Amino acid sequence: MLHIPHASRVIPADLRSTLLLDDDGLRRELHVLTDWFTDELFALPDDVAVAVRHPVSRLIVDPERFVDDGRELMASRGMGVIYTRTSDGAVLRDSPRPRERAALLERFYHPHHQRLSTAVDASLRDHGRALVIDGHSFPSRSLPCHDYQAAETPDVCLGTDEFHTPGWLLDVSRSAFQSVGYTVAVNHPFRGVLVPTAHHRRSPEVRAIMVEINRRCYMDEVEGGKLAGFDACAAKTRTALVAMVAESRRHGPSGDSNVADRRSGR
Repeated sequence: MLHIPHASRVIPADLRSTLLLDDDGLRRELHVLTDWFTDELFALPDDVAVAVRHPVSRLIVDPERFVDDGRELMASRGMGVIYTRTSDGAVLRDSPRPRERAALLERFYHPHHQRLSTAVDASLRDHGRALVIDGHSFPSRSLPCHDYQAAETPDVCLGTDEFHTPGWLLDVSRSAFQSVGYTVAVNHPFRGVLVPTAHHRRSPEVRAIMVEINRRCYMDEVEGGKLAGFDACAAKTRTALVAMVAESRRHGPSGDSNVADRRSGR
């Protein structure tokens, strides 16, 4: 399953007035915080992987954050599940009242996570295991809201979880991206991976890994838009993803390889 949480730039018309930025400020914030074109970079045929995409911009609701701000590290910077600050600390919106907050979560966050859980549950039912690939991109230069200030960043960052990312999955993912010519780092500059709450630290048969593509590989980070090499980057990414999915299919629910699929006997 491909999870694409931050590709959308959609700001629903009825919510535009809740964002206090002028149009130019909003365009700038969308420019730096959107994971541009990840819905295209991480596109695979439906018979290979199901895609779950968040329909609106993370500036409205961020589906990768914990609902409970007490558990969310970025909440202290005004960038919890509902952002009140921009990437450079300016005011984005007034803190939502409880009723407004609940309405936003009910409209966007909870349905998205239900789609995510449904896809994972279907894979567990049919195959006895599930693979979540959390698809992102990141700027080559860190933003003020980021924890890292690295002079050099890799082409690809892989984020892992000690419970949900077995060694073989990390190994094949790293090898797959290195084999198409990319430099790879693990848990740098970002770490971790999203797993549906119902299975988080409970279901080892739910395997998960985050893949972050450096935007310098495929887009003009200043002006926006795709580089001439975008299609080549997308092809390399798909090649790596297919290798990851194929290796996951070799590993049964216990993690052993060459275990037959419960449904098809493969």
